[in-house]
Amino acid sequence: MTNPYGELFKTPGALAFSAAGFVARMPISMIGIGLITMLSQEHGGFGTAGAIAATFTLSTALLGPLVSRLVDRFGQGRVLLPAAGISVIALGALLLCARWGAPTWTLFVFAALAGTLPNMSAMVRARWAHAQRGSSRLHTAFSLESVVDELTFVVGPALAVTLSTSLFAEAGPLVAAALLTIGVLLFVPQKRTEPPIVRDAAARAGTSAIRIGALRPLALMLLAGGTIVGTIDVVSIAFAEQQGSTASAGIVVALYAVGSGLAGLAFGVLRPTVPQPLLLVLGAAGTALTTLPLLVVDGIAALAATVFVAGLFFAPTMIVTMGLVERIVPAGQLTEGMTWVIAGLLVGVALGASVSGAIVDAHGPIGGFVVAIAAGAAMLLIALASCRPLLRATGAGDAAEHVGATGRVAQACAGDQ
Repeated sequence: MTNPYGELFKTPGALAFSAAGFVARMPISMIGIGLITMLSQEHGGFGTAGAIAATFTLSTALLGPLVSRLVDRFGQGRVLLPAAGISVIALGALLLCARWGAPTWTLFVFAALAGTLPNMSAMVRARWAHAQRGSSRLHTAFSLESVVDELTFVVGPALAVTLSTSLFAEAGPLVAAALLTIGVLLFVPQKRTEPPIVRDAAARAGTSAIRIGALRPLALMLLAGGTIVGTIDVVSIAFAEQQGSTASAGIVVALYAVGSGLAGLAFGVLRPTVPQPLLLVLGAAGTALTTLPLLVVDGIAALAATVFVAGLFFAPTMIVTMGLVERIVPAGQLTEGMTWVIAGLLVGVALGASVSGAIVDAHGPIGGFVVAIAAGAAMLLIALASCRPLLRATGAGDAAEHVGATGRVAQACAGDQ
């Protein structure tokens, strides 16, 4: 049997831009936790450190789509270098201000400016979309990218914390800035795989991709999904501490990513015939249902198993979401559209960590688990509410004709289409 991932990398230039993109996207998972680790050591508290890291995360969510919109208009080669340069300079200024004891407000200012960091995950996906447009291999490419995202969020935070605690406080963010610089410098010169500038009607109108009605629920869905991820990160630590085994928290968090990554690789081999909006509903339903056992876990082993199973639905849902973005967003706005949904995920992770942390302090780990369940329910409701518009947008109006397990979902979503 042919290896679909091996076939994917036969695409000229694919291995080179994918590898450079991996290096350049590592910082997004390193900077936030690196700033918290650095500032908590230098200033002796987590309150301000968390607020500064949150400022960076929110800034990337707001500025990232703007950077990607400029990329769609002027091309990756003309935008990525200055955007990454501003981010690296601002991050360097933040580190110097922290080291020299500058006023706290300067840290917030430079954290916000560092948010011009390009969303390299969207940039790599845009190259795959250009290289594989109209091919069934695009599904495999998006599956691979979801797995790479999981890998960066497993390796990146651990690397940042290890560097800042074992070398010197600024080491984690400093290495993140170096990786961004190196990755972008390797990525940008690869001109033959760079997506061309598309002057379609949407691009000429100058409107933001987020104004596309079918795109907004996808961003909201990933915001809810990110909330689950952020909650699991925080609550796993609290639960492990309660069980007297704090060190096991890292294993639990890693198992969520492992489950998601394995499912993503397996999903990339499949060629689903079910319309993507219905797959989205099924993925959201699986995500929501697998959060329910969190209420009855009674030990680390049970939590690890529950989290692993919950992770099995995350990457496939992310893959389907990206596939839908590629279909509903005009080519001239594709990078921005992808960035909006990824920004939703990042905001969700930050929101989940913040909200669940406060609730855990008040009610213990069980309160945090309730946050994950509520986010799962919200994810399912958004998927159900957006199913019919997405069916229209993707031209899958005959979905009600599907039979079996998806037939009832199709009929409920498609109504009289």
